[in-house]
Amino acid sequence: MQPTADIISMLRSQSGKFPNREQQVADYVSENLEAVTSISLSDLAKSIGVSEPTVIRFCRTLGCDGFRDFKMQLAQNLAVSMQYLTSEDISDDTTAADVLSNHVIGVLIDNLRLLRDQISSDQIDQAADILVKARQIAFFGVGGGSTMVAFDAANRFFRLGIPAQSQSDGYLQRMLASTLGPDDVVFAISTSGRPTELIHSAAIARQYGAKVISLTHPDSPLAAESDLVVAIDMPENPDIYKPTATRHAFLATIDVIATAVARRMPDQAKEKLRRIRSSLLPLNPPTGRQPIGD
Repeated sequence: MQPTADIISMLRSQSGKFPNREQQVADYVSENLEAVTSISLSDLAKSIGVSEPTVIRFCRTLGCDGFRDFKMQLAQNLAVSMQYLTSEDISDDTTAADVLSNHVIGVLIDNLRLLRDQISSDQIDQAADILVKARQIAFFGVGGGSTMVAFDAANRFFRLGIPAQSQSDGYLQRMLASTLGPDDVVFAISTSGRPTELIHSAAIARQYGAKVISLTHPDSPLAAESDLVVAIDMPENPDIYKPTATRHAFLATIDVIATAVARRMPDQAKEKLRRIRSSLLPLNPPTGRQPIGD
């Protein structure tokens, strides 16, 4: 996998360090980022008032093979950067603590309402039926959000007496998947359903007979490699400062599935939870009802 070049950061960090003619190119590109991705070499050189070889030298100074490679990398960079480059400044009336609290908590409430309308009771029941019989569950996620959800999911399920672990390293996911069998379950978590590590690990686990459940976008490569898809497709808010909608939806969905599993095995679940609470008495004396583990 080739490292992603952050052309925009390179332009900023090297500004003033380019040779004079190349600096003219850098200044023009910085002020016309979107337009440059669709302009020809000759038109760009003419607009700036430099020669075409000067533009090519500028591109190579930035580590690109040439003008075409530069435009491609800039376009890719812009595709993920524009929302941060063009977002409106924060106004004074959205920085007060009370306003921010209402703003953020309101987003969470809206996200959960969307999830309630979207979540499928049939998919939840099918997932619970599979998980309640599992010898062990391997929760896989990559990246920040999905990794956190996978860790929380493993934390929820081991308390019910089902051996569970989370893994976010792509190599270890593949290795773990290869040790699983027909009584085991991989639970893969991904907003996009496109990380290669997850798709390959799911395929490996299924090769050896393990079941694969995915919490992901319904029309994704990961969904296609799963025995059961718990389909969630949450729209992300354009406000870059707001919480990620999918993360909260995924956490809530895991809670729903874990509760459904616990209710299918009440005697075992209650006994394991009782043991866990008892083990914590020296660390956390009883003071009424508390979450297990503080």
